[in-house]
Amino acid sequence: MSNTTTDRAEDQDLGAAGSQLSTAPKEELSNLPAMGVVGWARWFWRQLTSMRVALLLLLLLALGAIPGSLIPQTGSDETKVAEFREQHEVLAPVYDKLGLFHVYSSVWFSAIYILLFVSLIGCIVPRTWQFVGQLRGRPPGAPKRLTRLPAYTTWRTEAEPEQVREAALALLKKNRFRAHLAGDAVAAEKGYLREVGNLLFHIALIVMLIAFAWGQLFKSEGNKLLVEGHGFSNTLISYDDFKSGSLFSTDDLTPFSFTLGDFTGTYETSGPNKGTPRTYQTTLTYAEGAYGKDRKTTVKVNHPLEIGDSKVYLTAHGYAPVVTVRDGKGKVVFRDAVPLLPLDSNVTSSGVIKVLDGYKNAEGVTEQLGFKAFFLPTYTAGSEVASTFPALINPVLNLEPYHGDLGVNSGIPQSVYQLDKKHMKGFKDAKGKQMRDNLRPGQTMKLPDGAGSITYEGTKEWANFQITQQPASGWALAGSLAAILGLAASLFIQRRRVWVRAVKGADGVTVVEMAGLGRSESAKVPEELGDLAGILYEQAAPGAPDPEPTTDPAVPAEGAEK
Repeated sequence: MSNTTTDRAEDQDLGAAGSQLSTAPKEELSNLPAMGVVGWARWFWRQLTSMRVALLLLLLLALGAIPGSLIPQTGSDETKVAEFREQHEVLAPVYDKLGLFHVYSSVWFSAIYILLFVSLIGCIVPRTWQFVGQLRGRPPGAPKRLTRLPAYTTWRTEAEPEQVREAALALLKKNRFRAHLAGDAVAAEKGYLREVGNLLFHIALIVMLIAFAWGQLFKSEGNKLLVEGHGFSNTLISYDDFKSGSLFSTDDLTPFSFTLGDFTGTYETSGPNKGTPRTYQTTLTYAEGAYGKDRKTTVKVNHPLEIGDSKVYLTAHGYAPVVTVRDGKGKVVFRDAVPLLPLDSNVTSSGVIKVLDGYKNAEGVTEQLGFKAFFLPTYTAGSEVASTFPALINPVLNLEPYHGDLGVNSGIPQSVYQLDKKHMKGFKDAKGKQMRDNLRPGQTMKLPDGAGSITYEGTKEWANFQITQQPASGWALAGSLAAILGLAASLFIQRRRVWVRAVKGADGVTVVEMAGLGRSESAKVPEELGDLAGILYEQAAPGAPDPEPTTDPAVPAEGAEK
């Protein structure tokens, strides 16, 4: 037999020894399929389930998410979308056609998402069955020439081959190898968790894709601003603003209610971090369902109240001055705490107090009142335009009164924090200038000509809550953790095989050969093989004396490597 034929046989022998170390699909260049529906369908399926297409789809998914982060989306902020349309009259129609104002629900993004989902499933199913078959099988037998493997060692021993093989079998099993006797050698394999990690990673990706899709379709998110002592019920009309997924129904809202108790905020009083919040927390009294018992809890920043699938987050805080407005006859026409919006880190706040009904001027004509309000929780002389500390230390409420028509009955929506002065007239002081005054708690501003008065009674605090409901978030978290574990296993665990052959040499002394093979070049296989060989050498197969050299230089010594 020629050397070429021998080498080819040995290569096939080594190929069999290293086969099935991975369940990754083989990338084969095949000819174009035969014409026909079945041939093209098979070709398309092979391409879709290939590794390169899966990576390409992942890349496209990441690139497709970029415009969803940079361009305002209709599902999250309709106002910014409207502003973008006004400012970009040329780009807006193009973005509409491409679906860039609703990226995550667009046809092209959904197509990438679904194709990636199918690709992962088409990759995982055959790999899983192949791996199950490997677990049910046995490691392949030893190649004829173990010397060709990357990790190899040999020695001579006076122990019997059967004893060496039995000791090697016990040693390998003790070290968590799957091992069995195959002819004159012991075949063993270890590192199956690597492939388990690969499969776990891909399955976790599918779980994450399903969880994210489910969460986006059935999610809901809304905000509610509450003043101390006020309550909230989880119904659609109770929200200040609300947005939801395309398949969400109001029947999916978790039934609960809560009442805001006292808000507590503490701040650094000195040093470079003066004014920095130390504590933001509030007490809530909540009940689950229509007839649930009242329970008390404390909600902090990043520590939400969890009720079913819903979470109640504390997201903002501010002040709500309590004011009382009377007409010229002393009749109370308005009394409430009016939330004002913070303008800076020291909670300098502004807003509008609107008296919509019940007020009549000195002539008995029905009017509406509006007060532009500017609030400083800590007023310091010489710094009238901004608060010097966020806590209520020396509060001052600056008011600027107007009367007329607020425009709330025109059918045009308007902000509760802004004053439309188109149909309003300002109250004038004795000098004919716009009336304006600073009030401390308990002080009253008298409106001119017997038009009434407004009294600053005190200050309450308000808190803004974000109520979110996103089903399958637990599955998404579990999938993320499983993906990390699977990726770690596939990166740090190496699948390898070890063979131990023990046969009688020409001089009757047992020759022991040990060899190892891994998926890739790694120092771990030679090191592990050396440790196993050392243990086997000491416990069951101590070395035998080397044979005496022959006198004929043309004849090699027995047992020596050729």
